[in-house]
Amino acid sequence: MRRMRREGARSCPAVALGLALAWLGGPAGPAAAGEPIRIGASISTTGTYAKIGRYMQEGYLLWEKQVNQQGGLLGRPVKMVIYDDKSEPATAVKLYEKLVNEDRVELLVGPYSSPVSQAVSPIADKYKQPMVLPVAASSAIFKRGLKYIFMVLAPAEIYMEGVLDIAASRGAKTVAVANEDTAFPKSIVEGAVKLAEQRGLKVVFRDAYPKGTTDFSALLTKIKAANPDVFIGGSYFDDSVAITRQMRELDFAPKAIAFTAGSDLPEFYQQLGKNAEYIYSPTPWEPDMPFPGSREFVEAYRKMWNRDPIYQSAAAYGGALVFERAVRQVGGLDREKIREALLRMEETNLFGTYKVDENGLQIGRKMSILQWRDGKKVLVWPKALAAAEPVYPAPPWRGR
Repeated sequence: MRRMRREGARSCPAVALGLALAWLGGPAGPAAAGEPIRIGASISTTGTYAKIGRYMQEGYLLWEKQVNQQGGLLGRPVKMVIYDDKSEPATAVKLYEKLVNEDRVELLVGPYSSPVSQAVSPIADKYKQPMVLPVAASSAIFKRGLKYIFMVLAPAEIYMEGVLDIAASRGAKTVAVANEDTAFPKSIVEGAVKLAEQRGLKVVFRDAYPKGTTDFSALLTKIKAANPDVFIGGSYFDDSVAITRQMRELDFAPKAIAFTAGSDLPEFYQQLGKNAEYIYSPTPWEPDMPFPGSREFVEAYRKMWNRDPIYQSAAAYGGALVFERAVRQVGGLDREKIREALLRMEETNLFGTYKVDENGLQIGRKMSILQWRDGKKVLVWPKALAAAEPVYPAPPWRGR
């Protein structure tokens, strides 16, 4: 599958031209014939995770469209069978059982979020059905002895490495952490605590809150009393927005504020305006990162969906590419052979490097850090990719 590799395009100008046309919706390969290969997933298009879940679904559907434009997979068209799991792990489990037993899908790809991925991943082993999990970042999911699941993102435990490097190098002494009491945010905070201690930073506050919490004032009052230099939130979109607003109301302005999933969304700034300024967010992918095919992906995504992708869009697309690569290597749909191919594969596509250990845990990639500046996301870490120096300490709320 040459469109996944930089060197493939370089080796043949005719191929490179054909790929560019295909990416942009131009002349495609011969239409595939026969029954489609059905690929099943649940996605959170309503509920807590809906904001990001919809972006992820769009990544899957763009991949489906482009594969079919280029002649399908194994000479057959592909068809994504996607249900809304309502951001509910229990609902997702029922849907994946339905996909396997009633819809008889031939391949499975993962849902949005670590909590939902954690719930559905045993189904892959139950039916010996390989499943690529594009946005499952909690390494605990992959340390349970399951043999048929494969990670695409970097482990959550390293997400905040860059934020803590920035703060420690600029004189920070203390950190406070708070997280939603679910798998991914727990992993974020566990990793952040270890990374902080390794850098000589003292963790002065740590607590968790239930999923669905909307009033964080009591929690933030306690954190403010601890007076941390850095605040890290293991959170999703709605939490991150609410926490930021309530920090502003309490006039609690640490020198650095960082959130996880959702704070990189355009909607984050749209809802918060200047209150989003100087907030950090980890990201595994941004459109201008030097990954092969990234620019073409962004152009095709904009054309299909009339908006820019976020990293979860690229993760879904990149994860589907990895699965496609494995199927093409095998030359069929033998599940054991596909599993072996996914374990052995080392591949770089528009989303970066895919390489896993014997547990399916991602070992081939790191996270970058962006910061909101003048309404734009600016990469500030690592230095090799940074477009600007980070602003630390952040000014008080009234200075934003």
